[in-house]
Amino acid sequence: MDRLLVLIGKNGPGLSFAHAAQCVDLAPATLVQRFGTRERMVESTLLHAWTQLEEATRAADAQASADPAGAVDLLLQLTRREGGEVAFSDGLLLLGEDFRNPVLRARGAQWIKQLTTALGRRLSRDPVLADVLGQQLTSVWQGAIICWGFTRQGTLQDNVKAVLDNWCRSALRS
Repeated sequence: MDRLLVLIGKNGPGLSFAHAAQCVDLAPATLVQRFGTRERMVESTLLHAWTQLEEATRAADAQASADPAGAVDLLLQLTRREGGEVAFSDGLLLLGEDFRNPVLRARGAQWIKQLTTALGRRLSRDPVLADVLGQQLTSVWQGAIICWGFTRQGTLQDNVKAVLDNWCRSALRS
């Protein structure tokens, strides 16, 4: 699954059984037997990616301090996981597949809830406010990554950290 994920990351979700089989050193018929359809192979591979992201999020959540600085640190750990300047744009190509496929979209929504909960409890003790702030910080984080992708000013890590720190100072001032 990891090798298929690398292949999809480089070439997009339109891969064939033949191309996938070459990458994983299996016969195309073996992949057909395992997945049934090309679409199911892609879906299974991307579900594997969501599992990896959920595990990385749990690990970052366990390591980060229980304060706003910990929320920023958690997101920086996930930003590092993305592999830097090149991998971030490859990941954006796969979002279209996640948005189109209802199974993948539901898995993404599940992860967003996991992340916003982890962030929110570091930002407020009020559960309603924690949910709102966790959602906002998640959106700011993703926006910072996308904006950096266009400007490429400084490193991705430094840019994201500056944006998140500024948001925390502004949003948590009151």
